[in-house]
Amino acid sequence: MAPPLSRRHLFQAAALAAVTPAISYAATGRAVAAVSEEPSVWTVRPFALEDVKLEQGVFADKRQLMLDHARGYDVNRLLQVFRANAGLATGGAVAPGGWEGLDGEANGNLRGHYTGHFLTMLSQAYAGTGEQVFVDKIRTMVEALTEVREALRRDPVVLNSPGKFGTSAENVRGSYQYVDLPAGVLGGASAITLSAWVRPTHDANWTRIFDFGDNTTRYLYLAARNANGVPRFAITTSGPGGEQGLDGTAALPLNQWSHLAVTIAGGTGTLYVNGTAVARNTSMSLAPAALGTLANNWLGRSNYSGDPVFAGAYDEFDVWSRALTAGEITQLQTARAADVSTGRGDLASYAFDETTGGTFADASGRGLTATLRRTWGGPSHPGFLAAYPETQFIDLESRTSPDYTKVWAPYYTAHKILRGLLDAHSATDDARALDLASGLCDWMYSRLSKLPDATLQRMWGIFSSGEFGGIVEAIVDLHALTGKAEHLALARLFDLDKLIDACAANTDILDGLHANQHIPIFTGLVRLYDATGEERYLTAAKNFWGMVVPGRMYGIGGTSTAEFWKASGVIAGTISTTTAETCCAYNLLKLSRMLFFHEQSPKYMDYYERALYNQVLGSKQDRSDAEKPLVTYFIGLTPGHVRDYTPKQGTTCCEGTGMESATKYQDSVYFKKADGTALYVNLYSPSTLTWAEKGVTVTQTTAYPAEQGTTLRIQGSAAFALRLRVPSWATAGFRVTVNGRAVSGTPTPGSYFTVSRTWRSGDTVRVAIPFRLRVEKALDDPSLQTLFYGPVNLVARNPATEYLPFGLYRNAGLSGDLLPTLTPVAGKPLHYTLDGTEFAPFSEGTEDPTHAYFRRSEPRVVLGTVDSGVANPAKADGTTLLDEIWAAAPFAGKGALVSRVRSVVDAWVSAGLLARADGDKVVSTAGKASFAA
Repeated sequence: MAPPLSRRHLFQAAALAAVTPAISYAATGRAVAAVSEEPSVWTVRPFALEDVKLEQGVFADKRQLMLDHARGYDVNRLLQVFRANAGLATGGAVAPGGWEGLDGEANGNLRGHYTGHFLTMLSQAYAGTGEQVFVDKIRTMVEALTEVREALRRDPVVLNSPGKFGTSAENVRGSYQYVDLPAGVLGGASAITLSAWVRPTHDANWTRIFDFGDNTTRYLYLAARNANGVPRFAITTSGPGGEQGLDGTAALPLNQWSHLAVTIAGGTGTLYVNGTAVARNTSMSLAPAALGTLANNWLGRSNYSGDPVFAGAYDEFDVWSRALTAGEITQLQTARAADVSTGRGDLASYAFDETTGGTFADASGRGLTATLRRTWGGPSHPGFLAAYPETQFIDLESRTSPDYTKVWAPYYTAHKILRGLLDAHSATDDARALDLASGLCDWMYSRLSKLPDATLQRMWGIFSSGEFGGIVEAIVDLHALTGKAEHLALARLFDLDKLIDACAANTDILDGLHANQHIPIFTGLVRLYDATGEERYLTAAKNFWGMVVPGRMYGIGGTSTAEFWKASGVIAGTISTTTAETCCAYNLLKLSRMLFFHEQSPKYMDYYERALYNQVLGSKQDRSDAEKPLVTYFIGLTPGHVRDYTPKQGTTCCEGTGMESATKYQDSVYFKKADGTALYVNLYSPSTLTWAEKGVTVTQTTAYPAEQGTTLRIQGSAAFALRLRVPSWATAGFRVTVNGRAVSGTPTPGSYFTVSRTWRSGDTVRVAIPFRLRVEKALDDPSLQTLFYGPVNLVARNPATEYLPFGLYRNAGLSGDLLPTLTPVAGKPLHYTLDGTEFAPFSEGTEDPTHAYFRRSEPRVVLGTVDSGVANPAKADGTTLLDEIWAAAPFAGKGALVSRVRSVVDAWVSAGLLARADGDKVVSTAGKASFAA
């Protein structure tokens, strides 16, 4: 068991997950790395993003597209939902919409998550480029979020805007604020007039201009819009079935002032809109006197909890104990009540002239001061920070089943905000960001620490509603900065024991689980192991990784179908238009690198290369946009699928992680051994590493994967072992030279090849990694295959919607390389044609219809392009004659291949699978044919 770590040995937060180390803001305005300690259990450590500079190449090109988006997007749009929730002015900013808007999926119950992603993207962008624009945006956001938290801590205060006659009280949509009037405001009147000037800003049905009642049985209200979109007044003592009502004839215009008045007297009720009587009910037997003294007397809020809060502004609200005449109503159209013959309402009169505070004076003479309130009261703890009320968190504590229209992963959203704040602190050394992050976790601890363990287990086990993303990782990272015992205790409150215990025992229970809800849990468990030394956390994470890779992994490195996992080994049977949720690849990459810090198994970096060079690169469209990041949600692997780079309604989780991925491509190119004695080169990517502790700079120059190798040049002098990853697919050789001289040794695919020496300035390491074209077969259907050339997944571009049949043996080389069967496309590296169809790298973010999988079809025995005229027989398990011949590749020469053909043919003839005459034809064809190397 790893020893428990003291707080002083925990790694500083952001260098872990976002790989953006804590930095201080130097006088020059450039980021400088701060000293930090890393977990002693890590045998390998990462470099900070600013230590690895991306040079020109596919990664720099893709990143540039995302940087353009980051530079151009107005962060005030992201802040709009936070400011609105706090009742602050939004400056006219328009919320992003989609998952970040009240009109988006599930009523915007996930809003705020995207802001956290954006903060992380900006932080990584700054670390990677040093551009001041990113710091400026971060600081704008942190300052705004600080103001939001402060506003949430206090009672609501009036937000002014220009009124009909003077100032008005603005109720921003999303603020959940209303005006609470004292009991007795209606005065038990038998005749009444209620008059209001309003400027609605949203067209939601059933928003109340006013609602006076006890519950949903006894009330009177005026709705700005009923189910038909027109104003409605109603009064009842027996619920909705007993309502006596007045309905308008036209919708109130948005963003314009409208005057509404209701009069009741002598059994007649009249509704006026802008001075015109639009509805009259002469059978209105109820008046306020029938209601008695009511408990809830509200402007902007309904007694029906499911109705939305009024969004817009109030100028005047008056109540008279008589029915005004039509002429008096007309007078109110051009002047305040105080300035016409009616005078102010004698039961209540509010001019909304206040510019500060949260109360409104009553000018009726009755002293009925009104108070601005929130429907949800306010936060339970001063650390609360969110773009919506605390109600989702409260609801989750008693919820037993998922319903994302009520509760949509509130702790997931809290994680994104927390992670973004930690990364912002790391990028700018802004103490406010750390204070916000710490306060957020203090609030979470105040809620969760009071709950029984059974409640927590139930919560975290609920699909979607109980999803909490990578919050454990972020909390442990925060604990490394604050040292607060409560923060580490908080991280452990998210333990989902059923999942942890099963994976620790290597029991696969993933079938039917939501993939992205569970993957980031395990990165958090690794960090808990770092902080506590509890072995089951690390064991569970390692075993879990092995349950996903390769048994639930598609060729591009992605996992999940329709966001869920099926049984291990079912690949062909799960291919759909909704495979490979992009978030899943993002989180599996994080887990893979985290596990590598503990155990330098090359399989983790093999997976990293696969997913990064294929799904992650291919998930970003090859163009920039100021409005959208242009990143996929799902990547359908069905034949002819066209990628959707503007998924769902926008601002989705995958667009968020996509923004992050595109600004940290360099995070795992190099690692260093904990004691500084070795440098791991994990990825072959054009880049420059500054290894300050060693006084060494390593420049990697390559066009990989268009180039089959790389060159590393050393500046500085230091002794260390250079460990070069030998990809598991590198079966055609892996050759290393230093200053032109071959390095002895036998590199093994799926390992690291070590070159140890004292390095001097100018030393040059050349690595050659010949590629071969190969196939990977779906585990549950070997005839369904995907094509790889080195690390590159090649996909067919074809609009057909059925699996395309392709044969690959017809011109296979003696090495076993299938590439000679394909024809290169001139001027387009890594593009080939076969049977009239173009194959291209999956990483290219185009909108071409693609085929990631194809149906392998080798109907006849063709060798060296010579057709034997013999049908290609197959065994019961699907293995064909050609499969068995080529399984022995590579061949030392043609003679060895012909010998293999003869021995396989003899075996198949003996087994009754091939006629002798046909076998002789096959052998003869092999002898006549010419083969590529």
